[in-house]
Amino acid sequence: MRVVECPNCGRKNRVPAAATGKPRCGGCHQDLPWLAEAGDDTFAEVAEHAAVPVLVDLWAPWCGPCRQVSPALEQVARDLAGRLKLVKVNVDTAPQLSQRFSVQAVPTLMVLRDGQVVARQAGAAPAHVLRRWVDDALGSRT
Repeated sequence: MRVVECPNCGRKNRVPAAATGKPRCGGCHQDLPWLAEAGDDTFAEVAEHAAVPVLVDLWAPWCGPCRQVSPALEQVARDLAGRLKLVKVNVDTAPQLSQRFSVQAVPTLMVLRDGQVVARQAGAAPAHVLRRWVDDALGSRT
């Protein structure tokens, strides 16, 4: 469970890592940014069974570019609230996922739709470049 402040009204909302549907503010009912963490044992529930497409960030705490790209990814998740879920996976604590997705460099970013990888890239990028990449992966320019 993570507490997320509504960008529309400022109300603090508890948002679960996994849920049916998508999170909405308890006050103004606007879509909320959906940010979650997953590991080997929770990835299926949190990411693969999500009701919306998922941006997966495979990262490591010792990785400088991973820490640099994190705010940009969170901005993309805020911009696409209600249409995208950001799931962060620490590769150091999720070796099975690292192997499953053949992670050779971090950060590795993937977009999942209905549990299937529809786009993948390695390395950090500025928020506007990531947004364009996600929009392309989702098939919509917004």
